[in-house]
Amino acid sequence: MFGKSPSETAENHQDSTSVQKMPRRAVAASAAPEVSSISSGLSIVGKIVGHGALTIFGQVEGEVRASTVVIAEGAQMEGDIVAEELTIGGHVKGSIHANRVKLNSTAVVEGDIFHRTLAIEENARFEGMSRREENTIDTPSRIPHPQVVPIDGNRKGNGAP
Repeated sequence: MFGKSPSETAENHQDSTSVQKMPRRAVAASAAPEVSSISSGLSIVGKIVGHGALTIFGQVEGEVRASTVVIAEGAQMEGDIVAEELTIGGHVKGSIHANRVKLNSTAVVEGDIFHRTLAIEENARFEGMSRREENTIDTPSRIPHPQVVPIDGNRKGNGAP
């Protein structure tokens, strides 16, 4: 009585399924870039490699490689940093290789900075050497990743030769 005719139901169903059939590439391309963060209560020891943006609020000891890196005020980083763009508001001890580097007024940097552009706000502390280089780093997509070694399937798991 109040129901839709079979043709109307088919049209509505067809419209809703056509939206679901959108290519995944189109959805992924329109999505926001990858953003990761390390919270203030977190302490990490090791190597961090990423393609997107990384904000560090906690403590990191090791190497960091990402497209955009932010060391927030209160954060502590000990180790090398490689990035396209780096903003520091916390404490960094180590070597920095980045195309664009900005030291906020709360930044404390102990180490060398290799950069294309360097901006230092008033009251920032920097102890080390800065060297301008035209091509400090390759784009993050060209940063080498750890090599994957295939496992030999012919070996026995019990230690026997």
